[in-house]
Amino acid sequence: MHDQLPAKPPSLRDADWLSRPETRELFAALNDGGHTARAVGGAVRNTLLGTPVHDVDIATTSSPDTTIALAAKAGLRAVPTGIEHGTVTVVVRHTPFEVTTLRTDVETFGRHARVAFTDDWAADARRRDFTINALYCDADGVILDPLDGYSDIVARRVRFIGEAEERIREDYLRILRFFRFSAEYAGGDIDGNGLQACQKLSHGLDQLSRERIRAELLRLVVTQHVPAVVPVIASDFLTRIFPDAPDVRLLERVAAIEDALGREPDPILRLGALSGAKPGSALPLRDALRLSAREFERLARLSMPDPAFNPANKDREAKAFIYRHGPRAFTDGVMLAWAHSRASVSDAGYAERLALPDRWQAPPLPVRGSDVIELGVAPGPRVGRIVAAFEDWWIGADFPEDAARLTSRLAQLAAATDTNDD
Repeated sequence: MHDQLPAKPPSLRDADWLSRPETRELFAALNDGGHTARAVGGAVRNTLLGTPVHDVDIATTSSPDTTIALAAKAGLRAVPTGIEHGTVTVVVRHTPFEVTTLRTDVETFGRHARVAFTDDWAADARRRDFTINALYCDADGVILDPLDGYSDIVARRVRFIGEAEERIREDYLRILRFFRFSAEYAGGDIDGNGLQACQKLSHGLDQLSRERIRAELLRLVVTQHVPAVVPVIASDFLTRIFPDAPDVRLLERVAAIEDALGREPDPILRLGALSGAKPGSALPLRDALRLSAREFERLARLSMPDPAFNPANKDREAKAFIYRHGPRAFTDGVMLAWAHSRASVSDAGYAERLALPDRWQAPPLPVRGSDVIELGVAPGPRVGRIVAAFEDWWIGADFPEDAARLTSRLAQLAAATDTNDD
């Protein structure tokens, strides 16, 4: 992030995304025939703030039908993905761009709105959520700033456009977006007027689909300054989402450990920490957020403590856990155990235990059922029992590799009397 920005919006002509061939080709197509297209929102905001740009959205004065015609004329593929709201997806060199006609809200119905198309850039800006998202950039890198959003970018301030309550009523998800943007772009500082409006309308979160809340929450928990924001929102907002009281401290600890280790923030790990990662907590969280089966299984494992995670215990226990449950479950468990402990975020013991899967990969079981049958055991349930007994011994012996020792042990198990035999 830039330490200091100029007083007036700079040119973005040197921005990487603006100079790419696909972007240049798209602008050339959309600016044909007297129409005007500008990049808007995240690409402009993030470029000014010096953060990565992931998507480039385009606003245009052309109607959706005209956008499609202009794309076709340039040999580009256009898909009417949201044409009733003015949005057409134009694909250029296999890269999709959302192109939306300038619009103004005629009537709003929560998330949905009846819109009228316009050629008024200020009117289009006024229907957006935050001032920092209402800056536009043309093909030459010149910025249009109808609502003075640039001053908020300079101040690292997230502020609703116009009346905060009105913006929130248009889409209650903006409550969570307000806090995510504050954590991501304002260093965790929260605008007082925006916070007051969110608190007053927090009941609106109950109207949102669980899927939308889940997606926004997973984006919130990985922001750099989420530890500064979560304590503010825990009682008024997160209690409407989480089945149990959120564990702010555990999330702060996980975030601090990830930061100390230079690890990428893990949204599911942080979500589990925020939920408290207690036994049984995964099931209600799955229902509350409509988690996928894979996400639920991972959270369920997160809530199960194990001695293998403690660096004071022998590596043998940790290796056994990795073999049975996999390296992801192991590193998750170590991270949570570390966060629950009083150990420093730079604790060498936990760091070494966490890195065990990098030093050691679980080997495959060195015997099969066919090996048991070759020893004279008749095919049937006893073969499986012998293999299982061998596996337990092999794990407990710390995964020996000596072929003679393995063969001898398997022969002993095959020769032993099985009291469960028919």
